[in-house]
Amino acid sequence: MITADVSVDVNPTIVTSFAIYLALIFAIAIYAARRWTGSMEGFYLGGRKVGNFVVALSAVTSGRSAWLVLGVTGMAFVDGASAVWVVPGYILMELFLFLVAAPRLRRFTGRMRDITLPDYFTSRLQGGLKLRHLTVWVLVIFMIVYVASQFDAGGKAFASTFGLDQDLGIWITALIVLCYTLVGGYVAVALSDMIQACFMLFGLVVLPIVVITSLGWGGMIDILHALDPALLNPYALGVGAIISGVGIGLGSPGNPHILVRYMSIDDPAKLRTAALWGTVWNVLMSWGAVYIGLAGRAIYQDVEALPGQDTEQLFPYLAADYLPPLIVGFLVAAVFAAIMSTADSQLLVGSSGIVRDMYERMLRPERRPSQRYLVRLSRLVVLFLCLFSAGLLYVPYAQTTVFWLVLFAWAGLGAAFGPPLLISLFWRGATAAGAAAGIITGTVVTITWFTMDQWAPELAAAIPPGLDYELIPGFAASALAVWLVSLVTRRPSDVDRIMADLASGQDASTEPAHGTTTPS
Repeated sequence: MITADVSVDVNPTIVTSFAIYLALIFAIAIYAARRWTGSMEGFYLGGRKVGNFVVALSAVTSGRSAWLVLGVTGMAFVDGASAVWVVPGYILMELFLFLVAAPRLRRFTGRMRDITLPDYFTSRLQGGLKLRHLTVWVLVIFMIVYVASQFDAGGKAFASTFGLDQDLGIWITALIVLCYTLVGGYVAVALSDMIQACFMLFGLVVLPIVVITSLGWGGMIDILHALDPALLNPYALGVGAIISGVGIGLGSPGNPHILVRYMSIDDPAKLRTAALWGTVWNVLMSWGAVYIGLAGRAIYQDVEALPGQDTEQLFPYLAADYLPPLIVGFLVAAVFAAIMSTADSQLLVGSSGIVRDMYERMLRPERRPSQRYLVRLSRLVVLFLCLFSAGLLYVPYAQTTVFWLVLFAWAGLGAAFGPPLLISLFWRGATAAGAAAGIITGTVVTITWFTMDQWAPELAAAIPPGLDYELIPGFAASALAVWLVSLVTRRPSDVDRIMADLASGQDASTEPAHGTTTPS
């Protein structure tokens, strides 16, 4: 057992390889800025000209974030094989989205020239400004929390890798994400996510192979069994924990930074190929994260042996202890890839909600500014959201573990938007009032469940196992609200045409809308 704290020397080779990674990301941003940032559709969706491989890797990478690289590895360190149950839910849900829901969403939004999730709800349900504004406010609130959690993870990664103060690391992370997102917009984000997916896959596959090989498979199993046989039992935490873990997948259909990937693909038919790439990446990265946690537990055996007694710093420390500096630098890049691939996407989604769905839509058609002005305004909003998210971490009690902070934001978005989206894609009876009821109900239940142990600890203790994660009751309550309210309110008058567009509507995305320039 290693009893001393593990430390990472600031090796010039590590710094150099990490700098190469950053240079690559900024080169992509500059390339994207020269071709695809002249219009709102170009800045936020890449003109709907993105290929299936980029969409697939970008979708799964932005969905996993630091939660996978830092959070799941830390969870597996503590709970052992039981951590595997956080994996299958989102893999299966995103496979369903790629194959079934995403083609309908892409066809409809392409035909209606919708750029954002509020755009889609307005076109599909004809809810007007009230539904649009409700969607934007809920979206921005949870997105800010989500981005803040990614910056917090970046601060931890800089502290553990380069010996910097964690607060300084937070601001460096925010600056890096801000710069290339401002410059290149969605295409820079999507292409960099594709590169970052490769870094993440490399790190999450190579590191566990190296460590387990050094221990021997049987040796690792023997150590874990000697520490606690429950570490090898995937059912050790009980049925409730399994339900909560699998339930994480309910968040995918409600997280707009994943949905916009489907909306950006050049051809809806290619989403089937994207499903294959995305699922392979999801499986390999997820299992790699679990095995890193198991291998790390066998090596360090107790959280007391980790610097800061923080399991979420396991990945960079384990890499530094077992791999040469050049490789460590690229694995450190994998951590930042996970962080940046989510933070940049969420900043764009939040910005699009404010500029596209609030500012532009509140203006009369004759007063609407040029596309280039709106893009410049979008960049300013990205700057504001970035600064606000980083500043949020200085609010008392705002900093918590990456794992739980991300899960809260993931749950809020999933419960608020997942049921209205899925129901409206497949049920002709969905209405704008029903969607609004679902968004409000999902938001309120998520926040109530998350904070219940503070204002009603006895009630929180009485919650049955499996329902303690706020996404599950929030999603169920939201779906029920959408259905019940839709039954007693008026559906769109042209619902037959809308459902036809969802099922097989002709894609109009190749025909530039008035005032836009579609990149070739």
